[in-house]
Amino acid sequence: MTGTSDWQGGVGRAWAEEWQRTDRSFCALTPVLLAAIAAQPGARILDIGCGAGELSLAVAQARPAAQVRGIDVSADLIEAARQRGQGCANARFDLADAGAWSDPAFVPDLLVSRHGVMFFADPPAAFRQLAASAAPGARLVFSCFRAPAHNAWASTMASLAPPPASLPDPRAPGPFAFADPDHVRAMLAGWTDLAFTPHDFRYRAGEGADAEAQALALFRRIGPAASALRQAAEADRAGIEHRLRQVIAAHHRNDEVSFAAAAWIVTATKA
Repeated sequence: MTGTSDWQGGVGRAWAEEWQRTDRSFCALTPVLLAAIAAQPGARILDIGCGAGELSLAVAQARPAAQVRGIDVSADLIEAARQRGQGCANARFDLADAGAWSDPAFVPDLLVSRHGVMFFADPPAAFRQLAASAAPGARLVFSCFRAPAHNAWASTMASLAPPPASLPDPRAPGPFAFADPDHVRAMLAGWTDLAFTPHDFRYRAGEGADAEAQALALFRRIGPAASALRQAAEADRAGIEHRLRQVIAAHHRNDEVSFAAAAWIVTATKA
């Protein structure tokens, strides 16, 4: 489970410090999501869980006449986005919880997110609030991971740690909370005309001459391996890292360390 407090603390801090590596990990998905966004009209665009701002800035650059607002619960990520966005006059970043966000001076007609909507503590309430804050007929476009079995970057990393004492709730806030379309349909209160488009891609963890070192640096801080290392007893950490290095080496091909990944591109309309 990864909730708001995690993003406001160490998880958000790690993502802010590693934004170049995390952006690269999504480099084969982001253009697909941007193409889906480009197919929708919108002049006031809200980026939900904007992270370090890559999606917001790309949309703002593609639509210079539009206003783009990125919101996130992590102060560290918002600061990273603001630093990156200096000079982009039509993009703004605010520290805010999307589940409680509203601004009468900025009523979005297009809402977007790259993997930022799966962490709501109460998804129906959050999506209901977003719908209430949006313009009539507003469109929603977001990406989210499909099942862990289709995402080797996560399932392989999770296998490095001892199995948990009890199985976690697959629908708890976290990367795979929206893997099941039927569950997502039930969660999107206030939205209709849902469509799910699957997209398979390579999760790129490292590239170039030092690809394995880059991947190791990423997985030490981001994802299931990082969690396993943080939670492991001191005596177990060396063994986990050794297995992590082996997994990274096994996925090193042609100057790239990458893993199979799978996402949904979800679209909807304000009901």
